[in-house]
Amino acid sequence: MTQATPPPSRREQILQALALMLEEDSGKRITIAALARQVGVSEAALYRHFPSKARMFEGLIAFIEETLFERITRILEEVPDAVPRCGQILTLLLAFTEKNPGLSRLLGGDVLTGETARLRLRIHQLFERLETQLKQVLREAELREGCRPTLPVSATANLLIAQVEGRISQYVRSDFRRLPTEHWEDQWALLSAQLMRQARQSA
Repeated sequence: MTQATPPPSRREQILQALALMLEEDSGKRITIAALARQVGVSEAALYRHFPSKARMFEGLIAFIEETLFERITRILEEVPDAVPRCGQILTLLLAFTEKNPGLSRLLGGDVLTGETARLRLRIHQLFERLETQLKQVLREAELREGCRPTLPVSATANLLIAQVEGRISQYVRSDFRRLPTEHWEDQWALLSAQLMRQARQSA
C-alpha cells in the first residue's frame, strides 16, 4: 500500500496561490486582499504565515533557487564535459520558466516594479550566481578537456546567461505565448559549435 502524499502546508498553499495569480493576472498588481480570497482565508491568516508581501515573494525566490541549484548540482555530477554541461544548465532554466509562468515573472523582474529593492537585488544575485556557475564550468574545461572558450570566460558566460534572460523576457512580454524553448535546440547547436576551441590553438 503506497503512502499518500501529505497535503501542502498553509504556507505552501499561500505560495502556490501567489504563483498562480502571477500567471493568471499578468500585468496586474497583486494585493494581500486578492491573495487572501484566492487562498480562502482572511488577510490576518496570511499575515500569521508571512509578515508582508515581500516575504511571500522571498519565499518563491527561495523555492526557485533551491530547485534550480539542486538540479544543477546533479548535472555537474552526471555530465563530464563543458559544452553539454552548459547546454543542460541553460535548457534547465528555460524549461523551468516554461513550466512555471508565474515564477518567470519574478525572474523577469517585471512583477517586482514598485516592490522593495531587496527583492530585485535577490533576483540579480540569483542570475549572478548562475553566471558564476557557467564561468566555473568553462574554466574547468581547459584542465579536464584541453579546450577553452573562443571568447574570454567572462564574456562567454555572460553571452549564455543573456540568451536565457532574453528568452524569459520574451515569454513574459508575450503573456506566455512565446515559449522559452522555442527554436532553442537549433540555436544551441549553432552556439555550441562555436563555443570552444583547443587550448593549444590559442597559445
